[in-house]
Amino acid sequence: MKRFAHKSQYFLRSPKRIKELVGHTTIKPHDTVIDIGAGSGTITSVLTTRCSTVISYENDSRLVAKLQENFKDIDNVTIVNQDFLQAILPEVPYKIFANIPFHLSSPILRKLTESDRRPTAIYLIVQKQFAHKLLINDERFTGLLGAQVAPLYTTRIRMRLERTDYWPHPAVDTVLIELLLRDKPLIAPNRLDAYRKFTADCYEAPKIFAKMPQVKAGITPGTKPSQLTLNQWVVLFEEQNVY
Repeated sequence: MKRFAHKSQYFLRSPKRIKELVGHTTIKPHDTVIDIGAGSGTITSVLTTRCSTVISYENDSRLVAKLQENFKDIDNVTIVNQDFLQAILPEVPYKIFANIPFHLSSPILRKLTESDRRPTAIYLIVQKQFAHKLLINDERFTGLLGAQVAPLYTTRIRMRLERTDYWPHPAVDTVLIELLLRDKPLIAPNRLDAYRKFTADCYEAPKIFAKMPQVKAGITPGTKPSQLTLNQWVVLFEEQNVY
């Protein structure tokens, strides 16, 4: 199976390995699941046996033709020839399971988490470095996207993959990351846009971050935005009166 490595895309080689990964998710037989960047259809094929409805997005018309031929007799899968970033997300509850192009990890996750039609669970195979930046309350550096997603989703690394799981082998380590939608967001829905603006400004402008009521949030002097806990972000946002 050929993958477009120049676009930071790699296919997983083994259906058995994909079944193992899906087995470590919350995907159930009644679920609707979206596969992003379906490629040759290996993940889509596994998903059709694990859930009631599969929607597979692929932007390459050549691959779409093969997908449509391969799945023409499978009733529970829909192949969509479209850039997922331009897609309209389902109104019904749905989950995500996908091996996405590494260079599109941030825009894809932003689309999913900033939409009013958010998935109840997100499973993405991504670079390990990208995944670690999403983990808040961790000893590592937390990226802006991690701070913005955390009030909506709990995040953890579910499984680690081997480079030999792919062909060709990627030059980076990868993991399956899990994001589960919280029953109740830690930031009021009507304040989420303001929270995203607030966190972005704090990361990008040290002077703005320095003016925030850090003492009320229990933030030690000299702490960087990337070092804050989720609770500190929430309290800091609630205590400030600029956004």
